Amino acid sequence: MKARVHVMLKNGVLDPQGEAVRHALGALGFDGVSGVRQGKVIELDLAAETTEATIIQMCEKLLANTVIESYTIELG
Repeated sequence: MKARVHVMLKNGVLDPQGEAVRHALGALGFDGVSGVRQGKVIELDLAAETTEATIIQMCEKLLANTVIESYTIELG
């Protein structure tokens, strides 16, 4: 089984990397960008019997800092 975990900073948490990308886009002439949020994607190759509950535990304990980040899980 494959799982993809999308991790993003929660709304209201400053995103300095996203802001740096926004400034760089402006410097390259892309003036229509008013905001950028940057995140990460973690792809997992898992045993077929792995449950979504187990993946949630992985996210809560290691893959995301749930104080400042949210995550979504995509199974495939």
